[in-house]
Amino acid sequence: MSLFPEDIASAARAIIADYAGKAWMIATAESCTGGLIAGALTDVPGSSAVVDRGFVTYTNEAKMDLIGVQPEVLAQYGAVSRQTALQMAAGALRRSRAHVSVAVTGIAGPGGGSDEKPVGLVHLAARCRDGRLLHREMRYGDLGRDGIRLATVKTALEMLAELG
Repeated sequence: MSLFPEDIASAARAIIADYAGKAWMIATAESCTGGLIAGALTDVPGSSAVVDRGFVTYTNEAKMDLIGVQPEVLAQYGAVSRQTALQMAAGALRRSRAHVSVAVTGIAGPGGGSDEKPVGLVHLAARCRDGRLLHREMRYGDLGRDGIRLATVKTALEMLAELG
């Protein structure tokens, strides 16, 4: 029995099996999900062969200190932006042994949104050491905090599967 809904648990199992077969490792860099992506992956038995590390970078300071997001990017584009997500994914690769990284930054609510960046806006990036890169801007809408966070985990796992 998993802590996560079956669609997420099933996706995580498939990723762990696929990546283990390739001897690939994953690093996560998470803001709005607070470690849930790493949690979904490590919920799978045998995940220690695949999950290298996870960075929970909830504050801008953590994004800069732990994974090297540039202060200029945060100042110009904000924490919830394509540019920040891409730098988070790059930093997670640089500071790990992983072959693939996935990064998420968004507004899970219930507050904190604006007209330009509403609750439910999430930027996700996944990067592979071979140079492949994915970015998705998701506008989940106001599904509630839990709904936005779980939807983000599901999208992140889809991106990992796509790069696998």
